[in-house]
Amino acid sequence: MDVYRVSASAIERHQVEDLKFLLTQEDGFVRVDIPVCDEQAATVLSELFGFHPLAIQDCLVRTHIPKVHTYTDHLFIILHAPEPGTASHIHLLELDQFVGQRYLVTVHGPLGAGVPLDTALRETHAALHRIEEGRYRPSCPAALSYTIVSALDRRMETLMSALATKVAALEREIMTGPIAAPEQLLEAMFELRHELLTFRTIAAHSSEVYARLTKLAPQFMSPAERLFVEDLTDQFDRVRNICDGEQAFLQGVIDFYQTRTITKLNIAMERLALITALLLPVTAVASIYGMNIIVFPETNLGQVVVALAVIVAIMAVMFQWVKRQGWW
Repeated sequence: MDVYRVSASAIERHQVEDLKFLLTQEDGFVRVDIPVCDEQAATVLSELFGFHPLAIQDCLVRTHIPKVHTYTDHLFIILHAPEPGTASHIHLLELDQFVGQRYLVTVHGPLGAGVPLDTALRETHAALHRIEEGRYRPSCPAALSYTIVSALDRRMETLMSALATKVAALEREIMTGPIAAPEQLLEAMFELRHELLTFRTIAAHSSEVYARLTKLAPQFMSPAERLFVEDLTDQFDRVRNICDGEQAFLQGVIDFYQTRTITKLNIAMERLALITALLLPVTAVASIYGMNIIVFPETNLGQVVVALAVIVAIMAVMFQWVKRQGWW
């Protein structure tokens, strides 16, 4: 657990034992970051801050749906950020926030298998470094929360840009080149669509959380803090709209690919059926001669020539009719 006191002029690191004293100070605010929420951290959140037991329980377990709860002196917000994994799997990085007038407590939810802790701490550590270097001085806990969440949103935009590049490359491959491995190509398209859908869902959920806060803002936030919430709503809406556009574009590529593939398959099946139909006279004559060949002591060349001529004539007539119908 990292404890800091942030003021207009400096940032100071403290021990957990100093929290009770720091919360009584009038100037600045307290910044607490909990990388892993265990029972000891839950005790601090309960006894020193007095947070609701259900909110603390949400910090201890993984939650897959963002939340926002309002209390008399603080807000409790759960957000998620996407993190690409292996085989197009998207991990959800959970960030829980307790935003009060004089403190900001962030708790990083349990991580999925294979996700390093540094990845989850990326945005909170980046904001801390900016404060320590003097490049940023948050005026209140809501401002610092806005900075951290904006960094999450920018990270989503960066990942979306990478996905858009993949979609464009896939579209060029389908439109210009021969399809050598259709199964792998189709799998790649649907994996990309799944990633876009995951990003879209996260952005939509986050937007709904801050849209809810916008409605609650007159009761819990100052006008300046309200601007933070409105801007975050707009940021997540923008990411969601970008996801919608990329998803619609990819769906168009998938539809084009499937239509072209199905058309080729239908043409192939039609031609196979026509070849079968053209060979029906051969089959009929061969069947008749095959059943009666035992009665002929020797081959009658005249009959064979006549039979072959009839077969060729029938096949020629059928082929011409097929050509006129445009089936070949």
